[in-house]
Amino acid sequence: MTEESDSGIKARGEEALAELAQALAENPLVGGALARALGAGERAAVAQRQALGALNLASSDDVDRLEIRLRSLSSRLEAIEDSVDRLGDDVAALRADKTPGSDVKPGS
Repeated sequence: MTEESDSGIKARGEEALAELAQALAENPLVGGALARALGAGERAAVAQRQALGALNLASSDDVDRLEIRLRSLSSRLEAIEDSVDRLGDDVAALRADKTPGSDVKPGS
């Protein structure tokens, strides 16, 4: 087969598929079946969320939100730890700079 005949077969195949897709999209039975299937899927998802809620179990969305909050909390805690470390270093530096007798008040 030549490249020209291959592209002709490909074009006819694409055209046939497009016509089939159009025919299926316009068919009321197919449209109704798709609508029922999508509706059933949504109803199943709602029922699943309700069942998880009734059992007091977390959904994947709940777990994702919790993960995000934990990451945020972890980074905030890390920042606080860094600040406490800096304060500790500052206090240690102040203690080291303090000379004996410096706590005697002038005029005493």
